[in-house]
Amino acid sequence: MLMNVGGAVPQIVGSHMPGLPLTFGNVFFAGSTVSGANTGNDGLLPATAISTIDAAVAKCTANNGDVIFVLPGHVETVTAAGGLDLDVAGISIIGCGRGASRPQINFTTVVGADMDVDAASVTIANILFTGGIDALVGPIDVNAADFALLGCEYRDVTGQTSDTVVADANADRMLIRGHVHRGAAAAGGQTAIRVVGGDGTTIDDFWIDGNFATACIENVTTAATNLTVGGSKQNYARTRNAADVIFTAVATTTGNIGPNINMRLQDNAANITECLVGADMQFFGPLQIVNLDGEMPFGVTAVGGIGMINKTASTDA
Repeated sequence: MLMNVGGAVPQIVGSHMPGLPLTFGNVFFAGSTVSGANTGNDGLLPATAISTIDAAVAKCTANNGDVIFVLPGHVETVTAAGGLDLDVAGISIIGCGRGASRPQINFTTVVGADMDVDAASVTIANILFTGGIDALVGPIDVNAADFALLGCEYRDVTGQTSDTVVADANADRMLIRGHVHRGAAAAGGQTAIRVVGGDGTTIDDFWIDGNFATACIENVTTAATNLTVGGSKQNYARTRNAADVIFTAVATTTGNIGPNINMRLQDNAANITECLVGADMQFFGPLQIVNLDGEMPFGVTAVGGIGMINKTASTDA
């Protein structure tokens, strides 16, 4: 990534996240872990970091390619609807650190606490999101086009989040890539990603696990066009709910499911055919489905043409 720190000559910063934009825009640092961090700082250096992401967004210029680097260990607490409003077009918010050191956005206090993406072309990368109150409804709320969520993770910490990422009909060309969802095992969740309309959404390279009463990924209410789910070499989705639905869509939604999605259902039942629903969509294999512990995917009897292995394939019984 090209970055312009404090007005200096742009320099190249390496990144392992494909899709992050190149920029000659302003670069700001945000994070409460720096001594003296506050909302009035200029944020041009880590030593003068702005204490919140929300305050850093306010310093950005629309469609200038501005970037906010969020420092390791920072925790942004969102306690109200729109408590974090990404309302400046073309900005990128990039977390620094790995694992437990990643910056965190925690939703708590009220079930409607959320982060609103209200401007076009916003990118978020390498952020850990956490649910700090039971029955959260749509904490990641996408209402604008060309949003990208790259290499992020969501965790249920207190109770179960209902619908986690919710994108409305304005969220054309949304890209979710490298996303991890660690939902609660207990009942109460509905879906990890909910797409309500929109054109050209892509959801790929995901790892999703939770107790989803509706589906891991769903498109409801308003049909979407050109929706793509899967495609990379590694996609994993597990539902711990007896509904046993991985993906469901409005009957007139168009687009592609697969290839390369590995799916784990909850029950050993007549559920394999029913776990992927999309009447006007195309399905591309491999789409591997298992519905019982100790079994291989439905219909698989050999590996790489070498020979049989001693495992039973799941059945659509």
